[in-house]
Amino acid sequence: MRCPTELYDVQQERWPSMGKHILAHHDDDTVVVYQAYNPRIAEAAVAAQQLGGGGFSFDRMSWIKPNFLWMMFRSGWASKDNQERILALTLNRAAFDDLLRNAVASSLGASTFSRKADWQQALKRSEVRLQWDPDHDPHGHKVQRRAVQLGLRGDTLRNTVAGDALVRIDDVTPFVIEQRANVGTPHLRLPVETVYVPDDDAAANVGLVSSSLR
Repeated sequence: MRCPTELYDVQQERWPSMGKHILAHHDDDTVVVYQAYNPRIAEAAVAAQQLGGGGFSFDRMSWIKPNFLWMMFRSGWASKDNQERILALTLNRAAFDDLLRNAVASSLGASTFSRKADWQQALKRSEVRLQWDPDHDPHGHKVQRRAVQLGLRGDTLRNTVAGDALVRIDDVTPFVIEQRANVGTPHLRLPVETVYVPDDDAAANVGLVSSSLR
């Protein structure tokens, strides 16, 4: 595991317990997001250091998740069909903020639009979908905190997983399998994640308010 790790019990003590928050491993220049694939796509991605081989399709929307535990819930800790391999994509931080800035919520109620027609037009134009979902604990139980995931398509998808936005791809499946055995024990370790604070325009667009940023 390239990212530093820390005990889950230690991390959860400093994480916010409720509200919308982007939990991620990040530094001044980069942010890590996760995706799950079958072995063929994952191996091609690691070898090429970009997605696009092994049967990966740019014609479908692809979802990225900065929150490790949300990815573990979605993939069943790398146990579900076609999600047996977990990839960590390190992205340029500026590019990630661009995704947030251009994202449009998947539903009108979750969007910043008051008129349905305006939301529908924005949805057609945007190549980034925004969803705030319940975050989950290591056992897969919902918690009150919300986690973000972004759906990408078109040129935005290409740039994110196979273009200038991408710094590197790491296969973290061995770490995932190792930690899957530690779920429910005090030995469970996760990548170090803290609340990610995007620039003001990006934060406003995805519904983050100043009181939720730190």
